[in-house]
Amino acid sequence: MTLTPRRHDALIALAGLCGGLVLIAFGAYDRSDSVPRWAAALPLFAMAALELFRRTRPIWTVSLGGLVLAAGIFGGSLLATLVMYTDLLYAAVLYGPPRMAKVLHLTGGATTLVLSGLTALYAHVPDALLVAGFCGLIFLAPVWTADLLRRHQDRAEAERLRAEQTALLAEMDRRAAVSAERARMARELHDVIANHLSAIAIHATGAQSVARRQDRPADDPVVAALAVIRENGVQGLAEMRRMIGLLRRGAPAGPLTVGESGEESYAAPRLAALDALLDRARAVGQGAGLAFEAAASGEPGELPAPLELAAYRIVQESLTNAVKHAAPGTVRLKVDYRAADVVIAVDSPYREDVAGRALHGAGAGLVGMGERAELLGGDFEAGPRHGRWRVRAVLPRETRGADG
Repeated sequence: MTLTPRRHDALIALAGLCGGLVLIAFGAYDRSDSVPRWAAALPLFAMAALELFRRTRPIWTVSLGGLVLAAGIFGGSLLATLVMYTDLLYAAVLYGPPRMAKVLHLTGGATTLVLSGLTALYAHVPDALLVAGFCGLIFLAPVWTADLLRRHQDRAEAERLRAEQTALLAEMDRRAAVSAERARMARELHDVIANHLSAIAIHATGAQSVARRQDRPADDPVVAALAVIRENGVQGLAEMRRMIGLLRRGAPAGPLTVGESGEESYAAPRLAALDALLDRARAVGQGAGLAFEAAASGEPGELPAPLELAAYRIVQESLTNAVKHAAPGTVRLKVDYRAADVVIAVDSPYREDVAGRALHGAGAGLVGMGERAELLGGDFEAGPRHGRWRVRAVLPRETRGADG
């Protein structure tokens, strides 16, 4: 059991008091016949009372303790009273102001010199040496010990503060390095990918203008393809600007929107936007003979933002993979809102090459979807099943981490 400081002081006082009473009971103290036995008990009780305040009132206790020690010497020298006074000296240096060590060293040295000098003057030199050694043990040894311990404690505290400052500076340097790297990545994205996407959107817009001047109908395959290229280019550019803003400002990830002030803001994608995602997939996939169906079950309720972002990205990547790799047919999306989690399932037709092998991409999209599910503490699986390619993710509502 760990004692509190107050209980620790009370235990010291109780131990000193009990020890002194035992010595008095056996007569183990210096007394004369003219001094009654209870006279030695009074300084003992007074010194024990001072021990209760050794930590909170160190200056007062050591000052009054000197007077009590002098009264104890005249009333009957008791070892317990003497030992408790040395503890008061020790506590005054350890818990008192820093100047207490110097003051008590000076007063203890002066007391030792005066008492040993008087003994040498009125008695013998060997007796004076014994008095000097005895006074040194009483007045100087506890002061020196406490001063040494306090210096070690102050040095340890200074080293601890220095270590905390070093760790803080290291963390600041790390954050500065991360910010610099994020800024560099933002510049690279802006200068390379964002510029290419802008060029694609601009050229698609120009091609649409040429097609309109040629009086091509709106349902012309070329005009429809140009519209899809432009729409996806603009959407990709918006997403790239979102990522650039995220890297530069550390803002939450989300699609680009424009506020009333005309300034760009970034809001996290939500599952409510899946309809727009499906419309874009239908527009892109109709030329490849793909149709898209969506179904939802259960009550969405209040979903955490990281879960909605991860679910949106998984559906987005699954539909993109279906457009790139699926055989002609129907792509089915199902979102099941359960009490404890949200289940996302995307089934698409299975396309094989002439050798009967499945056609796959590099697999980076599957890895990314798996990482998003893992960050939330969920499960992810993707692969062929019953002649179709199936992607299934289970995302718990109580998420363990944030998704970016």
